[in-house]
Amino acid sequence: MPIEVRVCAPEDVQGALDAIWHYFGGRATEENVELLGKILPAERVHAAFDNGSIVGGAGAYLFETTVPGGAQVPTAGVMAVGVLPTHRRRGVLTKLMQRQLADAHERGEPLASLYASEGGIYSRFGYGLASLAGSIDLPKEHARLWDDEPIGQARILDGEEETLELLPGIYDRVQAETPGMFTRSPEWWQVRRLHQRPGRPGGEQVRVAIEVDGALEAYALYRLNFGVQNMITQTTLEIGEALGTSPRAMAAIWRYLLAIDWVARIDASWLSLDHPLLLWLREPRRSNFTVVEQLWVRLVDVGAALAARGLGEGSVVLDVRDEFCPWNQARWNIHDGSVDRTTAEADIVLGVSELGAVYLGGFTFDQLLRAGRMEELKAGGVERADELFHTARQPSCPELF
Repeated sequence: MPIEVRVCAPEDVQGALDAIWHYFGGRATEENVELLGKILPAERVHAAFDNGSIVGGAGAYLFETTVPGGAQVPTAGVMAVGVLPTHRRRGVLTKLMQRQLADAHERGEPLASLYASEGGIYSRFGYGLASLAGSIDLPKEHARLWDDEPIGQARILDGEEETLELLPGIYDRVQAETPGMFTRSPEWWQVRRLHQRPGRPGGEQVRVAIEVDGALEAYALYRLNFGVQNMITQTTLEIGEALGTSPRAMAAIWRYLLAIDWVARIDASWLSLDHPLLLWLREPRRSNFTVVEQLWVRLVDVGAALAARGLGEGSVVLDVRDEFCPWNQARWNIHDGSVDRTTAEADIVLGVSELGAVYLGGFTFDQLLRAGRMEELKAGGVERADELFHTARQPSCPELF
């Protein structure tokens, strides 16, 4: 009997999640499923069945992603993708991805995005590496800034209720102007940002907010993972998220964090490549800034996704190759802020995964050309495309999903 892929019934979700939990050294529990169910309904989870047994699964959150120009685009946030080792190399993952993308297209979600445990897998399905991020491992003695005078008034928040009252508004303001960031529901905050997993190593989450010029403008989520040896601190400050609504607000929250006493090291991940931290630090090399892959983006509906994105003046014709989602395979004329199918000769030919790489502004057409990842058919096509797709900021997403 061939592998069958279908949308999960509620009783199938646990088995679908088990396909990826297997690689985490455990199994999905009823508690896992109940908690995730607040942000991941069963109809957004697919399972692969072999003779009635679940052998693979894939889920997709629903949120909206900010794209260059400020539009909020409905997005399938792909997660929990896995196939049991008993069924590897049998086309199960391909069938899961085909069904997931076809359903996203039918629901009218022009984008899909994910964090890839193994990036090489997803380019086969049309995903392109769309953003990079940095992580730091900064010894506290080198957390010295050019200007470290405190800004604003910090306050540690008391409990989840106060946190949910104060922090989402700050996040929403930052998200609305940052390509790559996605919307959060109240349930998302509870499940993904504030939930304290039983048995998690390290300290409890601390939530702090800062008023700047009398208004709440910045916050951080962090943990103090305590350690001491010979009465000398070994504590690590683990920054989960630190956001501000303006450069001044960002400076305020980071000055607070870097000044916390009795800390040996400061760790943070998913920092944007244009984060001001490296310009604040007197010795930026001491931060051990490491660049890693971040978002992978897939244009589920090329026309709708391009039309939603802010575009500059000029025109270019892209010949987009997409055998996995054939409804996208066409020549697309981008001109004067409009996007239309065309039979005109193309300026550039590229795959949909390469289009995903430039969509948020994390990479350029020129970079793709120099990497041999696309072809310029007409002189000047790459230059015009980069003018159309130019963005002032690097895309960023402060949260692994």
